[in-house]
Amino acid sequence: MNSGLSKTELRTIYKAERMALSQDEVNFLSKKIFEQFILQFNIIENQKVNVFLPIEKFNEINTQIFIDYFFDKNVRVFVPKIQGENMISVEIFPNSEFEINKWGIKEPISNIDANVELDYVLTPLLYCDQFGNRVGYGKGFYDSFFSSDFKIHKKIGLNYFNPQEDVEDVFESDVALDGLITPSQYFDY
Repeated sequence: MNSGLSKTELRTIYKAERMALSQDEVNFLSKKIFEQFILQFNIIENQKVNVFLPIEKFNEINTQIFIDYFFDKNVRVFVPKIQGENMISVEIFPNSEFEINKWGIKEPISNIDANVELDYVLTPLLYCDQFGNRVGYGKGFYDSFFSSDFKIHKKIGLNYFNPQEDVEDVFESDVALDGLITPSQYFDY
């Protein structure tokens, strides 16, 4: 590992690296990340998984692969939805309807906060270091969500890139992940 970089520096570097990926690379790497997830976790019927819906224009990981698999295995699927300054978890179903929010993120039309214990929260990020310190877009929605009252068993980041540098500006309000899945391996924190 190299010495640390600031979140701003890491955000700039990894946003550019991600945007340099072709659509074919995004799809290929997303499938590899999904395969790593299946290797690591024994997902069973009725478990509850919160999974982000990707912002395609930012080349985010294609999580539809996960969602289709979960529905097929009768796993309960939840997705994040922004309400004011907070993020809630809304249960979705194969026939759920969606809309695009002001940030260009697909969200369910439903505003019902499930407020349930979650087995897994599959978390978007731009970068994650060897200690589970996550660099997102800097809005803090996930840190607040992770600090909420209901229980989350595993907070798992999904990323195209393995940890290289440490995040040097970790704040008290930052909540570390429990694990990171990349196309080549799983990092357990």
